[in-house]
Amino acid sequence: MLTRRTFLSLPAAIAAAEPAEKPNIVVVLCDDLGYGDIACYNDESRIRTPHIDRLASDGVRFTDAHSPSAVCTPTRYGLMTGRYAWRTRLTHGVFHGTSPALIEDGRETLTSLLKRSGYRTGCFGKWHLGLGTREPADYSRELRPSPLDYGFDEFFGIPASLDMPPYLYIDGRRAVEQPTSTISDSGASPRGPFWRGGAIAPGFRMDEVLPKITERAVRFVRESLQPFFAYVPFTAPHTPWVPAAAWRGKSKAGQYGDFVAQVDASTGQLIETISRRGVARDTLFIFTSDNGAPWSEPDIQASGGHRANRPWRGQKSDIQEAGHRVPFVALWPRHIRAGSLSSQTLCLTDLFATFAAVTGRTLGRDDAEDSYNMLPALLGKANRPIRHAIVSHSGQGLFSIRSGSWKLVLGRGSGGFTKPDRIEPGPGEPAGELYNLAGDPHEDRNLYQQHPEKVEELSALLERYRRQGYSRPMA
Repeated sequence: MLTRRTFLSLPAAIAAAEPAEKPNIVVVLCDDLGYGDIACYNDESRIRTPHIDRLASDGVRFTDAHSPSAVCTPTRYGLMTGRYAWRTRLTHGVFHGTSPALIEDGRETLTSLLKRSGYRTGCFGKWHLGLGTREPADYSRELRPSPLDYGFDEFFGIPASLDMPPYLYIDGRRAVEQPTSTISDSGASPRGPFWRGGAIAPGFRMDEVLPKITERAVRFVRESLQPFFAYVPFTAPHTPWVPAAAWRGKSKAGQYGDFVAQVDASTGQLIETISRRGVARDTLFIFTSDNGAPWSEPDIQASGGHRANRPWRGQKSDIQEAGHRVPFVALWPRHIRAGSLSSQTLCLTDLFATFAAVTGRTLGRDDAEDSYNMLPALLGKANRPIRHAIVSHSGQGLFSIRSGSWKLVLGRGSGGFTKPDRIEPGPGEPAGELYNLAGDPHEDRNLYQQHPEKVEELSALLERYRRQGYSRPMA
């Protein structure tokens, strides 16, 4: 708890910091956190999340926010570039720990945009956008490109997911310790401490990763001159579910729930650091997730009824709502009304155009092709829908397009982890799926054959977005 004594122990120059001309920005991107994991989104959650709940009570909570993909790498590309990843060479699946860089040379990122606006920039956590130019990435040498080539002044983290080798830390452009040892497959199911076997640095411990990246992010926030941008892509609660000892047994949803509770605590450390610096009123703090949780019926039963993706259908990787509808909470005390609720449709690609608006920058015509300025929605000043449509992309590359309450899926099946992942339509059966989410949020009633005009309309819109190379309004 913050006390007068701890506040007075801070360096005077930090404690008396003047309000920033441009806001500090912090983005916490969780890894595989479900919409229903957080108590402020699910009053039946079996996990306590007091810090995230406080963000929502003091800021704005979005109920219709989406990741651009239902899996990791394409979402991170979309967030960093404001562009759908299916416009790149990555049309399905994710990268591995040895994959080469996905972001194209010369492409503007939201970080390079902020850096040109005078921000000190740092990234701490899971990168998962590829490193270097060759497959496999050579961690014995300086990595080019690394996050430092996309506008970050500092980077500390791991190459990909916490269950993907090689297991090592990168600081800037170099490995902290070479992965000279080997770890075997965990041999467990993905519902427990699951990881893939491979190369590992001798000093690397999986349960230490979240605390280490939190520590570096906190230090950056504590010591950076204003304005600063901290991108904090947590490695949790993605598998392996390895909560630190202090968090084991803290939830009623097993190891996964304990890991989520630790994510909440790490978020709280960042919030506390901002408060202690006295810059909370001048800081835009965003908390969200890269996709839904890999949580199916056996997990629900094993956890005693915890529904990580409540109330949506499906799970991570699926084209159904649970795959890509994510929690999204924003706090900016000087500008966002406490306790706000927004039903605006938002995509994580929209952070690019929104941050441009926040800092007074103009987007180039070839930048952030799928990014909408959501600042009016953050401030509660949007009196109409900002997005005309949103395109979603499953782990196997199955597309959906949503406009208003209508959602068209260009195929049958989940396109992801849930079986059946693909359904070949028989004679007279619908070739795709069409839902009206206003009356059918769980996507139970396929209206594909009843509304051919809506199928045609949405199919044509998606084709136009593909053909023209952008979906945002162009002046």
